[in-house]
Amino acid sequence: MLIDFFFTLKDAKIPVSIKEFLILLEAMQKNVINPSLDDFYFLSRMTLVKDEAHYDKFDKAFGLYFKGIEAVFDKNPEIPLDWLMKRMERELTPEQKAAIEKFGYDKLMDRLKELLKEQKERHEGGNKWIGTGGTSPFGNGGQNPEGIRIGGEGGNRTAVKVWEARAYRDYDSERELGTRNIKIALRRLRKFAREGAEEELALDDTIRATANNAGYLDIRMQPERKNNIKVLMLLDVGGTMDDHIARTEELFSASKTEFKNMEFYYFHNCVYDYIWKNNRRRHAERFPTWDILRKYPPDTKLILVGDATMSPYEILQPGGSVEYNNEEAGAVWLQRFTSTFPKYIWLNPEPEGLWQYRQSISVIRQIMNNRMFPLTIDGLERAMRLLSK
Repeated sequence: MLIDFFFTLKDAKIPVSIKEFLILLEAMQKNVINPSLDDFYFLSRMTLVKDEAHYDKFDKAFGLYFKGIEAVFDKNPEIPLDWLMKRMERELTPEQKAAIEKFGYDKLMDRLKELLKEQKERHEGGNKWIGTGGTSPFGNGGQNPEGIRIGGEGGNRTAVKVWEARAYRDYDSERELGTRNIKIALRRLRKFAREGAEEELALDDTIRATANNAGYLDIRMQPERKNNIKVLMLLDVGGTMDDHIARTEELFSASKTEFKNMEFYYFHNCVYDYIWKNNRRRHAERFPTWDILRKYPPDTKLILVGDATMSPYEILQPGGSVEYNNEEAGAVWLQRFTSTFPKYIWLNPEPEGLWQYRQSISVIRQIMNNRMFPLTIDGLERAMRLLSK
């Protein structure tokens, strides 16, 4: 049975070795886990997967092999799922949409607290209670220019707060399709130096030394010539960025190939007081943003990647994050990053022609001193030229 599982992982291009597979079998023989599929999932991932970048591939292969497995993580039992069944999609005229009142952030939060105390049953299609498909600012699948989404997937992407645990997928660093032109554009950002052990043949020095040695071969070695540019990449993930996964994966894969000294972290919508490196463990393994600001030298090139499409509250308002109450506004943290790393850019996968219609993009561009570039070949070339100055 597990031999076929091993080959399923190999077919998914996960670099699993026979030695690691034997370790898994040995662990199973010694009963280190309970007879549970969840326990087997974590044990097999721990023994077989060497790099976090392959976690997403492993999850797909695991689900494919053990058919019928929809999820390997527990769902939050506190979310009232029976209220959140999406049964209707409501279409309003532009006049009706314009008539829906915007509360403003503080009033929106106060109103939610009141409704949580008052409401005792499920509602659909209304304009007051927490429910689905209505014009109330609270619920899921309805129409409101701003609101708090409670459960489910967003429909109109106008929520300024989201009441649910979210799981985002890591970008795959091995994505190769369409990365060739991106790699060529990224090569504008290079600063070569020869450092480390002398492992490479120095042809010119060898010829010169051999000639000076009366024709007797005198081999000279030199350190390998490497690009010593240091890059810190912060990637927006989840939400509206789901529309740009393919292009962002291409950029991520090309960047990991071109920049040997590159570190990356994830954030959602805007940078706040912590970021993370693995989306499945982002609640358990967080990195304080202050530590990141202190860890890397000032000559590090900072690249932020995101569509900058969100509620302006998320950038300008303390507590504006859709997921938790952040003490300081996202704009404060962005300004700290741009002050710490003078060489910085923002790459935006949204088409440049749409930027003028996004208020949040205008705010981000202002904070970034207009150093925002589209995620196109021309945009990348312009961005790399700016970072190289």
